[in-house]
Amino acid sequence: MATSYRDALEHIRRAFPQPVSDPIHDSYFVHSIMRALDQVDDLKMQLPTLGPVVSGDFAEAQNAELPAEMSSVEAVTSDLVSYLRGITISSHPHTQQNVIAPPTIPSLIGVLLASLHNPNIAWDEYSRLVALAEVESVAITARMVGYDPQQASGTFTFGGTGTTLYGVKIGLEKACPQAMQKGVSDDVVVLVSDAGHYCAHNIVGWLGIGTDQLIVIPTIDDNEIDLAQLEDAARTALDSGKKIAAFIATMGTTDAFGLDDLQAIAALRDSLVDEFQLSYRPHIHADSVIGWAWSVFNDYDFQDNPLEFRPRTLRALAGACRRIRHLTLADSMGIDFHKTGFAPYISSLVLVKDRADLQLLMRDPQQMPYLYHFGDHRPGMYTLETSRAGTGPLTALANFRFFGEQGLRVALGHIVEMTQLLREHLEGHEAITVLNRDNFGTVTLFRVYPP
Repeated sequence: MATSYRDALEHIRRAFPQPVSDPIHDSYFVHSIMRALDQVDDLKMQLPTLGPVVSGDFAEAQNAELPAEMSSVEAVTSDLVSYLRGITISSHPHTQQNVIAPPTIPSLIGVLLASLHNPNIAWDEYSRLVALAEVESVAITARMVGYDPQQASGTFTFGGTGTTLYGVKIGLEKACPQAMQKGVSDDVVVLVSDAGHYCAHNIVGWLGIGTDQLIVIPTIDDNEIDLAQLEDAARTALDSGKKIAAFIATMGTTDAFGLDDLQAIAALRDSLVDEFQLSYRPHIHADSVIGWAWSVFNDYDFQDNPLEFRPRTLRALAGACRRIRHLTLADSMGIDFHKTGFAPYISSLVLVKDRADLQLLMRDPQQMPYLYHFGDHRPGMYTLETSRAGTGPLTALANFRFFGEQGLRVALGHIVEMTQLLREHLEGHEAITVLNRDNFGTVTLFRVYPP
């Protein structure tokens, strides 16, 4: 006998959280989450993966079809858990994986709450007080890195690549006014070091600048940009009539932890503006998606060392801070809370020193006749995205509240401490050579030579 529409609808309704308090159904919802967590826990073993590693059959996956009949919450839960088989547990002490932070419980609760009530932070009308979480996270981060929180602004976006995309786009609008409306008609270049993230190539391509217009500058031994070659390349570009949309300063990479001299880059930019009488100031964007976190040590007393870090750890922290403390000189920067902020993916913030820069990205209100006629917070008028989840701001704010300044120093300092201990341990082996012994970052590069 066929199921009636009404009967099927009742089954579907039970799969949604109730909009009003319903203790019985609320308990079912919580129990469903607990059931999923229990099934995940059953996969755990001593190895740093959820069960044995399983290779996916991607060819077979292309044969997937929509089921003809409905299922149940319980069946779907078990099915979803099966997709976690073999995944690496980033928080496991035996895991050495590239910059995937273990998320805290408060940040995971932030994801749950944002997913449960589904705010769209493009507009406070769609997100209410969740929009405040974005503004507060921006203000806290701005103060950490040395920006004036009353003058700075920012927006959470789709990842570290998104933060650099915003920075270069702002620079493009400064160098080529109305590029948003008329396109890129001028000859424009972007400069970055060879230790910079490869996303720079994607960004200049997607923005229509062109990958051929990305000038990649060599680095010196400590992985920072060669300032002499940077100056030569910038002068050559300007002499040939080209415009500089942006300098991308690398402020902590995922492997070599390159730290460019932002102070020198800013001084070079300013001198070029005066010398060439430029009608615009080339934009400086700091790709600091990893390095931003070291700014929590900007006012740490390295002399008295109240947290009692070991000498090698203290040296590494102080060395990084000598560069990171100049983040305030950048016009914009990228922040990945899902890297050195212990939040789950995706929680990325592009921070601008002067909120007026975001006005360069403003849309014509006539393009959105049914939106933004009221409310106090309307970032959707200038963001690339028209839909933005509340997960990024809530997870970032959750960890700011949980850690505080002291906790962030302890967590980051501990990672650096473990890095130093690992290097010391490796250096004690006759067949192993540590390649980046004096590097200030958290990645250890080494080679094993046969005896």
